[in-house]
Amino acid sequence: MTQTMHRLAMIAAIIAFCVVVLGAWVRLSHAGLGCPDWPGCYGQLTWPNAVEEIKTANQAFPERPFESNKAWREMLHRYLAGSLMLLVFAMSWLAWRGPESYRKFRLLTTIVVLLIIFQALLGMWTVTLKLKPVIVMAHLLGGLTTFSLILWLMFSSRRQPADKPSIKIRRMRGPIVAAIVVLSIQIALGGWTSANYAALVCPEFPTCGGQWWPETNFREGFILWREIGVNYEGGLLDQPSRVAIHLAHRIGAVVTLLVLTTLALRLLKIPRLRTGGQLLMGLVLVQFTLGVFNVVLYLPLPNAVAHNAGAALLLATLLGLLNKTSTRAR
Repeated sequence: MTQTMHRLAMIAAIIAFCVVVLGAWVRLSHAGLGCPDWPGCYGQLTWPNAVEEIKTANQAFPERPFESNKAWREMLHRYLAGSLMLLVFAMSWLAWRGPESYRKFRLLTTIVVLLIIFQALLGMWTVTLKLKPVIVMAHLLGGLTTFSLILWLMFSSRRQPADKPSIKIRRMRGPIVAAIVVLSIQIALGGWTSANYAALVCPEFPTCGGQWWPETNFREGFILWREIGVNYEGGLLDQPSRVAIHLAHRIGAVVTLLVLTTLALRLLKIPRLRTGGQLLMGLVLVQFTLGVFNVVLYLPLPNAVAHNAGAALLLATLLGLLNKTSTRAR
């Protein structure tokens, strides 16, 4: 029996989802540099509150005056991420030191431990490298990868059905994996769009600046590594480069919509996967609508955060479907 592992993984998955959504809220509310140092905030475990503390903080970081509404958001995200790290360590300890039935989770829990440590480093580099776009995007992808692996641990540790999935169900495994790959690429494009502040360069839909294909610079827009020491807050790319990034994300959205809706329609024909297909269809349509609203409503914060949450939920749905196609009787 692996009930304890399953329960811990379930709690960790919920916290990981909250960390991803909270991270999006911090980034989109421009609070990513709310604390210019790491792991503390202006040299404190929490953030400055008293008048003298704020004065000292401003003297220590004159280039980044203290803003309370940004600092507490950043620290809340760090605290929640820290609690997730402790929970991941507990699951790994259970896999290595717990009953024999938990040994099969050693590899997966170890990978999650290593990943979340690297994720913490990415969080530090996000601050110390002043929102360097490739680090910001990697931090987002790392968070979603951590969420995905914890979800898989949750699925793997629960009680499995006694019956084997049919051949028809098992054949859906390939299309589901392909959909996960397409969705992952689109999420990366979304992260790159956000990290380079390119979400609002095309303020209408479906055209961009009144044109179907305005001036673009894909070469400059997709240079991943740029110089260190520059403050990337607000973005540094010119208009054509940002337009190229934005259009790439739009094209990716259409491709993702077609791939996921096609998959959902196929799943609807299989009774055991029908509910997952309905959920997938609903989520992808909502997600596409939220993306359009981000443009035409000029990126309202609740809508933009919901768009990030939708990506995580789509990923979770596909992973759940993948698990159903690979379950074996035990």
